[in-house]
Parts: sequence; structure tokens; C-alpha cells
Amino acid sequence: MLDPRLCRSFLAVAETRSFTAAARRLGVGQPTVSQHVRRLERDSGGLLFARDTHTVELTARGQAMLGFAQTVVDTEERAERHFRGAELRGRVRFGVSEDFALGELPQILHRLRRSHPLVDVELTVELSDVLAQRLRAGQLDLVLGKRRPGAHHGRLLWREPLVWIGSAATVLEPGRPVPLVQYPMPSITRQLAVECLERAGLEWRAACQTSSLTGLRAAAAAGLGVTLHARSLVPGDLVELDGLPEPGDIEFMLLARESMEGPAAALEEFVLDSVRR
Repeated sequence: MLDPRLCRSFLAVAETRSFTAAARRLGVGQPTVSQHVRRLERDSGGLLFARDTHTVELTARGQAMLGFAQTVVDTEERAERHFRGAELRGRVRFGVSEDFALGELPQILHRLRRSHPLVDVELTVELSDVLAQRLRAGQLDLVLGKRRPGAHHGRLLWREPLVWIGSAATVLEPGRPVPLVQYPMPSITRQLAVECLERAGLEWRAACQTSSLTGLRAAAAAGLGVTLHARSLVPGDLVELDGLPEPGDIEFMLLARESMEGPAAALEEFVLDSVRR
């Protein structure tokens, strides 16, 4: 019998292609994930991942293990739901920051579906401050978003550095205004980018403004300008850029309405388990 704990760690590494990211997703230390994978490799009689300093890829044995491990995890979850009694059902209004739309969001929704198949999710993807306003207006139940360091609204999930990103071919010419690709106000990263440049005495210009992450990626990849992004969520077609002042950190938080119960309360705890660091 495969141990469900080992299978969860294996699947998290297989999905993220990173032991560090898998540990963050599971809310455990990286050594724990590494230990779980080693034990599963020992039990299965061979290597499940081919690893070097930059990449983590499934071996042929690892590819074969995917289906078995997923079956073990799914069976355990079905058993838990059965013996807990009636399955959770209802609707939750979930607001998510643009940053997660092409990164963490698909994995989160996949796991929500597996754990609570009868819960319907009404999803809103928007700027964090807009989502917070909608929650205060009673239009959302949960918000997974960003806040400035030092802010106190919501429950802090993690803090990480912001980085300047753009195309690998981007060249910033000394003495000329820094071209910014940015979201419209009230974007938090736009505010922090402008404040960072102005503190350093650098001029800037709005090279492109877009209301979507897809548009921001396209403009930055085309070399129109640079933008700020959380380091762990940098899109794969963009790179970190040197030569600009340190922009500081950003905080990720979960904001919930008061007196939650049923699906909203259950999903709040589920999201905390899924993304906490």
C-alpha cells in the first residue's frame, strides 16, 4: 500500500517541478518533501525524478507512478468525505488577484474541485484593491490577493521580494525615463514601482497600460517596458532585470468576510492549507 502522505508530496513536486514550491503548497519544510519522495522511491524500487541544480523532471518510473499516487490520494479523500457524513455543498464567491491567474490558480481550483465536488465557485479575477472593495460591499466571500508591507487587512500568507522584469532583450538607456508597463490604478505594484523610482530620483514614463495580466506579459515580452512582479510568480517568458533600484517586498493575504460558515468557511481553510508558506 502506498502511503497517502508520500503520494501527496510526490504529486506536489510533479505538478510544480520544484521541491521548494511543493513544500510551500503543502505547508511543510522542503526536507520533509525530499524525505517523502526518497521513501516513495525506496518503496517503488527506483528514481521517480531526474534532478539537477536547475530542473526537476519525472523519470519513466515517475510517469507511471502519477496515476497510482493520484488514485491513492483521491481514494483517501472520498473516504474522508464519506465518513464525515453529508458532503459539503453550496456556493462560494472567490476573488483572486491577477498574479495567480496564470500561475497558482489552476492548481488551487483543481484541488478545490477534488476536495469539495459539490461546491460551486463563482470566480472573480481582478486587482487586489478592487477585490477588497467588493468584499467589503458584500459581493465576495474570500479574496486571495496582495497588500503593501505594513498593511493589516486580511490574514498574512507570506511575504516575498518584488523584482523588475521584462524581455531578455530589454535595454534601459541611462539618463532616459524608465518605461513602465503597468496596470491601471489602484494597482498596488504600480504604486510601489512609481514610489521606488521616484525615491531613487529616476524619471519614468507610462509606456503601456493594461488591465490584464495577459496584456502586461505581452507588452513586457515585446520590449515596451519593465514592470514589477512577485519573484515566485514571474511568467516564464519574462526575466528579472538588473540596474534598477531595489523595490522591496510585497505581501500576499487572504481576506474573508465576517461570520462565514458552510462552503465559504470550509474553502477559507482549504485555501490557507493550499497556499500558506
